[in-house]
Amino acid sequence: MAAAVMALLAAVILGRLVLLQGLDGTAYAAVASADRLREDVLPAARGQILDANGNLLAYTVSARKIYADPLLITDAVAAANSLSGMLSVPVNELVDKLQADNRYQVLAEKLDPALAAQVMDLDLAGIGVEVQPLRLYPAGSIGAQVVGFTGADGAGMAGIEKAFDDLLSGTPGTASYEVGRNGAVIPAGERTDQPAIPGGSVTLTIDQDVQFQLQRQLDAQCADGSTQNAQGVILDIRTGRVLAMAACRSFDPNAASEADPDSLGNGAISGILESGSVAKAMTLSAAIEEGIVTPDDVRLTPDSITVGSTTVRDAHPHDAINYTVTGILAKSSNVGTIGIARELGNERLEHYLRAFGIGESTGVELLGESPGILVPNEEWSIAQSINIPIGQGFALTTLQMASIYQTIANGGVRIPPRIVASTTAPDGTVTETPLPQGIRVISAETAATMSYMLEAVVGEGGTARNAAIEGYRVAGKTGTAQRPNPACSCYAGGGFWTTFAGFAPADAPRYAMSVMLQRPDAGVPAGPVFKDVMTFVLAHQAVPPTGAARPEFVLIV
Repeated sequence: MAAAVMALLAAVILGRLVLLQGLDGTAYAAVASADRLREDVLPAARGQILDANGNLLAYTVSARKIYADPLLITDAVAAANSLSGMLSVPVNELVDKLQADNRYQVLAEKLDPALAAQVMDLDLAGIGVEVQPLRLYPAGSIGAQVVGFTGADGAGMAGIEKAFDDLLSGTPGTASYEVGRNGAVIPAGERTDQPAIPGGSVTLTIDQDVQFQLQRQLDAQCADGSTQNAQGVILDIRTGRVLAMAACRSFDPNAASEADPDSLGNGAISGILESGSVAKAMTLSAAIEEGIVTPDDVRLTPDSITVGSTTVRDAHPHDAINYTVTGILAKSSNVGTIGIARELGNERLEHYLRAFGIGESTGVELLGESPGILVPNEEWSIAQSINIPIGQGFALTTLQMASIYQTIANGGVRIPPRIVASTTAPDGTVTETPLPQGIRVISAETAATMSYMLEAVVGEGGTARNAAIEGYRVAGKTGTAQRPNPACSCYAGGGFWTTFAGFAPADAPRYAMSVMLQRPDAGVPAGPVFKDVMTFVLAHQAVPPTGAARPEFVLIV
């Protein structure tokens, strides 16, 4: 009996040994192998952002990061002394990191690969190197509010960097390899690599040289501190492409974490303003389109008008004047414009304002765009009904303001603005941004009439002589509007917006531009900014004067 029990016990033990050595051997080997395997993420090279001429606005280089595994450091002080000079990090700071109670400490980042190689040549136990993508912006602050920037994790945080993050980011890869007990790579061990797929690229419609000139002029306006904000947008009239878009006090995306947070956004698409008399071009376009007035119609115009309890005055006191409709625009008569708008009616005025794009986003390829504010005409108060025709009581962006004048200059067809010319996929496939479908707002005849009248504004006797460009015919309109004061929900003490929007050459339009200055007073006009920047644009783009004589205008009879 005892012998039988012993035989049975031996059989069980033998069977278990067979199971351990044979049947379970593969599973145990797999567990052991998994314990030795490490997997690193291989970052994908982020794609480029370029201007319309192929100039790099953002690209990524392969920098290096030096790290330590403190548990493998045998002499922290000695290692720190060896590394301090090369890494430009104080010895005491390195010692603290090398003695940390974890297995990963970053010692230095954004290093040149050659310097990182010298560090590794020291052959210090527990010291390693990683590839670190480094985003660079060679143009610095030029176009930064359009281009945007990336965060510490390499993801887009603003501008094109954020709007096209999926394309630019690419697809990370992996590297799997075996390590020994000390964490060192086993040279002949198992290794599997899955290469990263680099990101695609984005080519903008922005011209870096024009962008520089626009930013320079806007920064000059803000230099004395009195102008709190200045913005500008330039559009190609035929295509709606954005040639430049800027605001003063930009930031350097190479050091975005150190920038004033207020400078990181793109106010030309996200900020809203009341444009003032720049909007009169829409009111008069609507009245001409509806057959209510012609340029040479004469209106006896006093210097004030009262509707209900609201009184609006012209900028300067005057006796009643027989203005032509062209003169009402050229002299920027609030009273004359309101009189015409009352004949047009609120419903038709709202229709045309919305047709010009007020109250809806343009669809430009940037995040955070405001549609502006335009309440339905049924909700207009008496005060709104007489202020909206002259550019108060509704809000728009600086981009929308440029789009209004692009529409007039383009024969009455609004082309939704675009800022991306093309994208390039990781495999090299280029996708051109299609020209958006044009939207007919006013007839070609009305647009030609408005262009003629807007030339009078920049001509002799108009309010925008300071926007005239020698040798070229220019069309445009000045504007001044009170800013709401958040402290009282009123206009008192809110300061002013001074604006200008126009296009050139007026007789063969190529570029439209809007300018906004935000100031505590209305004493600084925006027209000279238009003049200086548009003069550069016409020369830079080799647009010759047509040589055609300016028309004659009758403003007062």
